Amino acid sequence: MIEVKDLHKGFNGEKILKGITTTFHRGKTNLIIGTSGSGKTVFLKCLLGLFTPEKGSICYDGSTYSELDEAQQRDLKEQMGMVFQGSALFDSMTVEENVMFPLMMFSKHKKDEMLDRVNEVLNRVNLENANAKLPSEISGGMQKRVAIARAVVTKPKYLFCDEPNSGLDPRTAIVIDNLIKEITEENDITTVINTHDMNSVMEIGEKIVFLKNGFLEWEGDKTQIFKTDNQAVTEFVYSSNLFKKVRDAQLKGL
Repeated sequence: MIEVKDLHKGFNGEKILKGITTTFHRGKTNLIIGTSGSGKTVFLKCLLGLFTPEKGSICYDGSTYSELDEAQQRDLKEQMGMVFQGSALFDSMTVEENVMFPLMMFSKHKKDEMLDRVNEVLNRVNLENANAKLPSEISGGMQKRVAIARAVVTKPKYLFCDEPNSGLDPRTAIVIDNLIKEITEENDITTVINTHDMNSVMEIGEKIVFLKNGFLEWEGDKTQIFKTDNQAVTEFVYSSNLFKKVRDAQLKGL
């Protein structure tokens, strides 16, 4: 669980995050959504420990980040996995080498033990025969699955995903969404996903935080978001005609 209390962050006198308080639950897919400029990326980087808030606190399963010493903060960061926008794989490394990289950096396991773990996670993301391939030799959807495998190979307690469906077709995006959700539940991970994709909200939005102009404007789940009377949320949801049809269909079924 990640607990955020009264979080403030700004740059050069401009306030970006303005008193955000929320909780991200373990074993759930927690989504951060909002329009461009809402503060989503800054919020995610604060959660990752890349930005230091001016005010407020972030607590990871009882440990407040700002109260930890440097060694403890480093240990906490090693418990975090990250799926980057665009996958961010090393082009010159094979799939196997990409996934093994965090183990080489942060573990003291023997090579054969690391390889066993790499094969375990590649099998989990349905890439058991892709070890020797380079990123340029596989599809965008497969690259994203490699990125997920790399993010969870160290068995993290916290998984962060930045626009994991960026550049993917809708069918592949649904596969990636469901894969992240399944891995989250199987491993009891606290997963936080930064996204603008309303398809992801509809598929896996167990906890949704909606930001607007640096404020937490609304929070709920994928069912509640279609019934809210919050105008800012409604406008965001209705930005696609698809979701007007979805919402109308859901309301008729209530």
